[in-house]
Amino acid sequence: MRIESSVTSVSWIPSEAITGVNRLPMDLGIGHYDPAPPDHVSDGMLDELKKADRLRAANRLAAWIQVEDGQIVDAGYSGRAVVGSTTGGIGPAKVTFPGIGFPVLQKNPVIEHGVARFVQSVGARTGAPLPRRIDRPPYIRITGPTTWVTLGLEIGADGTVRHEVVGASPFPRHWIYDSSGSLVEKSGVVDWSEWTRVHDHDRSPWGGVERAAVMADVETEMERALSGELMGQKPKIRKLGEGDHLTTQGEPGNEVYLVLDGMFDVEVDGEVVAEIGPGAIVGERAVLEGGARTSTVRATTTAKVAAVGPDALDTRDLAEVASGHRREKS
Repeated sequence: MRIESSVTSVSWIPSEAITGVNRLPMDLGIGHYDPAPPDHVSDGMLDELKKADRLRAANRLAAWIQVEDGQIVDAGYSGRAVVGSTTGGIGPAKVTFPGIGFPVLQKNPVIEHGVARFVQSVGARTGAPLPRRIDRPPYIRITGPTTWVTLGLEIGADGTVRHEVVGASPFPRHWIYDSSGSLVEKSGVVDWSEWTRVHDHDRSPWGGVERAAVMADVETEMERALSGELMGQKPKIRKLGEGDHLTTQGEPGNEVYLVLDGMFDVEVDGEVVAEIGPGAIVGERAVLEGGARTSTVRATTTAKVAAVGPDALDTRDLAEVASGHRREKS
């Protein structure tokens, strides 16, 4: 019996991911941000996203095992890499720089205790030059840093499947899809400064170096739907340092927040009841109930949020978001 499964990452550049003077090329149209990928992605859709210039790279780790009499007798890979391009320019003149993909790294399957484990790294860099400072001689590089995602996949002889993000570059955003094509995880923090300063080819899996990734669970479908609406309200952008409070339990509050980047602990009566990341909407309970904050939301990394007033979003939508939270009753 043959059992197959997969896990897929899509790497893309969201708005507000680049700050300061580094935004200038994007704001001038020389480069561009990407629309958020869809909530469901099939293998064939990766080529469509590439053609539409909506992804920077994708890692599709697909694998199979052959089972006889309850034992795994063979195993192998069947996935691939998809490397996007960057189209930009000034005015009507446009130029496309194809991304430069690296050889796909696949570790030999390891079969132990009725489970086969697969690990695959996909990486690339932009074909466009990106002059930047680096943290060691010669201190200046012209080529772009390396973007990558390393995925792990375990397939059991009994049909059980588990995936993980083994490591990833700190930029851009990486979204993870399970074997059914459903969005299940997101990278919690993007760091343009670390990426451009540190991560060339020598400090990537192709140089024998891996980097642990901070991952966040996917927010609710309603939160994803409201994210675009909230950003269309010209929200205030607020930055937080590690340990800063976004909200404090018991204090009054009348703003709703969308987490753009970073990870937060949600605390009720001093106990952590949830961890949230990019895409989560925060603060809706106090707005709906016209009272105090019901939890303390504390940044566990550097973070960025968008804030709007109490009248910016439909209260019925906020009520649906709130019904999916109720973290203080977890």
